This record gives sequence, C-alpha cells and structure tokens, in this order.
Amino acid sequence: MIRFRNIVVLLSLLATAACEKDNYEPPTSMLTGRVVYDGQPVSVRSGGVELELWQHGYELFSKIPVYINQDGSFSARLFDGDYKLVLLRGNGPWADNTDSIDVRVNGATTVDVPVDPYFIISGESYQASGGTVTATFSVDQVNSNRPLERVAIYLGQTTIVDQNNNAARVDLAAADVPDLSQPLTLQAAIPASLANKGYLFARIGVKAAGVAEYLYTQPQKITF
Repeated sequence: MIRFRNIVVLLSLLATAACEKDNYEPPTSMLTGRVVYDGQPVSVRSGGVELELWQHGYELFSKIPVYINQDGSFSARLFDGDYKLVLLRGNGPWADNTDSIDVRVNGATTVDVPVDPYFIISGESYQASGGTVTATFSVDQVNSNRPLERVAIYLGQTTIVDQNNNAARVDLAAADVPDLSQPLTLQAAIPASLANKGYLFARIGVKAAGVAEYLYTQPQKITF
C-alpha cells in the first residue's frame, strides 16, 4: 500500500510539473528595427543575413538569431529585459563591426542598426522593350577596404528575387566596369517562364570581393 501511495504521489508531481510547463508564458514584447546606412534601410538577400541578440544574467546563455528581411527590416518577439544586439561576423555586405548595441526591451521597442556597406546603389531605373529589361543605375563605393567584384541584375516572378531566387540574371564583372563615376547599364532577356505573364520583378545587386552577400536595390515591378 505504501509503495502504491508513493507511485500516486510521484505521478501527481509529474502531472503538476507538466501543467506548469504547459502554462509557460511566451514572450509578448516585439522588437522591430532596420539595418541602415546614412539613415536609409539596406536591402539584402531574403533570409540570408542575420543579427544576434544576447541576454546576460541567465543560466542558459545563448544567442537569439534575428534574420533580416530583404527590405532591411527585422523583428523578434522577446521578454522584457536588457539585450546586446550585434552583427554576425562575416555575414552581410558590409564591414565587420564587433561593437554591440544595448537594447532595453519594454513592450514595443524599435531600434536601427547602422552598418558600413562597401558599396551602395542609387538612381536605378528599368525599361522593358523587345523581350529585354534594361537597368540603369549608379554604384558608389563608400568603404574602400574591399574592391568591387561584380554587379548583377536579377529577374523573378515574385518580390523575393536575389542571387538564389531568380528566373534570370546577368552579371558584370569588375574588370568590365569602366568607371564607377558614370552610370552603369545592364540588360537581361526576359525568360520564357515570365514572358507570358505581362510583368516581372527586377532587382540590382552589387558585391564586394571577399564577402558572400550582395547589397541590393528594392525589387521593382515591371510591366510589359
């Protein structure tokens, strides 16, 4: 009888622990922000670039990955508290920065993360004619620590278009770029998979040598 009672007590304790675990309150505060250069969001590859959040003072000390959307925005649902926000080293079309940003989350919280890109793109325009998309744009070098490797135009069916998600792409190597002080032009043939749709999305990317990620323009819808 005593052994039976012990088993009942043990089962009751386990059930109580399980209920407590089920009643665990999830985080409710939302941290939102942008990765910016000169106050403007920096566009990247969808799901390819991330930030890290760290919170000290807890037994389990591990990073919270925060992925940057392709428009440069990010968000994370967190518990209120003090966090360190850092750039993931070697990840992103910008210079590494080991400095952290102190973030106090208390309800809805917003923070911008400044970055130092190697190149930026400006003044982009597109024209579709005769089965070809022509893009004209300017590339400016804002950090001279890495040279230009290439620029590219990407065509896709949706707004998610980049070096990994595209229906067509055309690259121009740095050796074929005569002068960054002048506007550049890239042309890409509209692929058969998009030709009958009457529209597509185009995006330009620029890559510095020795880094994995491109910096992009915002996707633009082109009708034809």
